[in-house]
Amino acid sequence: MKTRKLGELTVSELGLGCMGMSEFYGAANEQEAIDTIHRAIDLGVTFFDTADMYGPFTNEKLVGKALKGRRDKVVLATKFGNERNPDGSRVGINGKPEYVRRAVEASLERLGVDYIDLYYQHRVDPNTPIEDTWGVMAELVKEGKIRYAGISEAAPDTIRRAHAVQPITALQTEYSLWSRDPEDELLATVRELGIGFVAYSPLGRGFLTGAFQKPEDIPEGDFRRNNPRFQGDNFYKNLELVKKVQELASAKGCTPSQLALAWVLAQGDDIVPIPGTKRVKYLEENIAAADITLSEDDLRQLDEAAPVGSTAGNRYPDMSTVNR
Repeated sequence: MKTRKLGELTVSELGLGCMGMSEFYGAANEQEAIDTIHRAIDLGVTFFDTADMYGPFTNEKLVGKALKGRRDKVVLATKFGNERNPDGSRVGINGKPEYVRRAVEASLERLGVDYIDLYYQHRVDPNTPIEDTWGVMAELVKEGKIRYAGISEAAPDTIRRAHAVQPITALQTEYSLWSRDPEDELLATVRELGIGFVAYSPLGRGFLTGAFQKPEDIPEGDFRRNNPRFQGDNFYKNLELVKKVQELASAKGCTPSQLALAWVLAQGDDIVPIPGTKRVKYLEENIAAADITLSEDDLRQLDEAAPVGSTAGNRYPDMSTVNR
């Protein structure tokens, strides 16, 4: 697999999002998840993404277990800031310096590692100056507990303020054919500053795969049932977009997932998608997208099929915690 640069950090051009292996997307199977991580390494994936709040806390343990004995082969990313209790209840967003220190020590222990390659602020705390949070991030880099610092779902002004305290290596934000908001200002900002872009949910939380034809297809207990884009009229409006992607994929001789990932990869070599899956079958399908070359005509047709702002519904039920 080819590599890409996130700032000064070199990673595989496709990463693996591990969140769904522990929570949010239906039942979890630890061994199946570990097998998927091991297969990803075999196929050249070096970039693995988790967070302390996934599980909560259990996903870091799972990823740490899967990567034991393989630490030197991978770039490990985790996050802090979405504070949760062990029972899963949410405390809130926390960027206080003392919390960041507690969080990084806990993540290091759960992952079973001496350092974290890329440590993200998962969400921006509106009650803590970003300079205070990033002052600690700078200290953690100097101490060797983290190699590089990242931020997730931050607005351009916040990115600039944080970057002035400690260089940001990567911004992680949702980006796909049905979430093209970053094209408005975010991509220009990070490119100006030399920051890499990590695209989460590049398959539209699975919607762009064509797996869901009606809201009832979403499993019970799956958080997508509460997502505005998967509900009511929004679902069926968005399904029209998926049908266009399916038609273009068929003509291209690939799956809708592969076409959607190839589109994200084609938006710039400073963008690294991290599609999440807990199954080897879908992992292998996703990785094959790296071999797909899109022509200017392909890109034009996809742009016409899924123009900016065409998706119905918000990305989250509560949008107040993102892009701030």
